[in-house]
Amino acid sequence: MLESCVTYSVLPASDLARATAWFRDKLELEPESTSEQGVRFKTGTESRIYVYETANAGTAQNTAMCWLVDDIEAAMEHLRGRGVVFADYDFPGLKTENGIATDSEGKSAWFQDSEGNYLCLTQPAQPM
Repeated sequence: MLESCVTYSVLPASDLARATAWFRDKLELEPESTSEQGVRFKTGTESRIYVYETANAGTAQNTAMCWLVDDIEAAMEHLRGRGVVFADYDFPGLKTENGIATDSEGKSAWFQDSEGNYLCLTQPAQPM
């Protein structure tokens, strides 16, 4: 039943105005719709991100969402130019070089939004 349904990401924000500005200014995403409860952004063809205000924002220590990109280095360079900071990791099972982790599945790079949510860019080894 769900295999043909479109999905969207839901991200918490402790300050909705700050989060909205960050997604607009850093990631160049314009709000598709806004309400007192949250803001929805469109990415890609059918993808959406819904950002809503809650005191629980930034408490998860896991990756909340990823973008699939064709050229991770170019995407990172563009985002770095807009002030996005990529994380560096060096522990068993995950080591980055210049912010990029590489394995048999492809390349990935992580960064945090203004609310502390972990976001990711992924360049798959094989086209999806």
